[in-house]
Amino acid sequence: MNTKIGTKEKPLVLKTPPLSSEYTMHVDEKEGKEVLVCTVGKTVLLYDIRSLSDLHLMLKEHNDWMELGSADEQKDAKEGTVEAWGRSKNNPIGGWYGMKKGLRGRFGMYIPPLMEALGLAEVTHEARGNKMRAI
Repeated sequence: MNTKIGTKEKPLVLKTPPLSSEYTMHVDEKEGKEVLVCTVGKTVLLYDIRSLSDLHLMLKEHNDWMELGSADEQKDAKEGTVEAWGRSKNNPIGGWYGMKKGLRGRFGMYIPPLMEALGLAEVTHEARGNKMRAI
């Protein structure tokens, strides 16, 4: 288990890219697989832990800044963004990295700050229109 990301008892505290909200992230197990557990207030989101290595590799190949484009599951993601890639049939898992039906979106909001904290990416911190790139 990746303890750098935190545990249920001691999760990693992060801020959204605009630095406007705090949330926590930790690793847990679900059905025998490691998952990222993202807690925003009382809302709990689950993401496939593979998203970290897959997104890092994609960003390395992209070799430039990429817009985050965070959006709820019910809204379409802007093409060419991290959010769109996190839902795409063309990504390595062939679909959503978000694992909780109805709450699978916001990949572009909550995964990039975790990657920044782990030293895998740089993330801009503007009021809107944030981007990331691989380190």
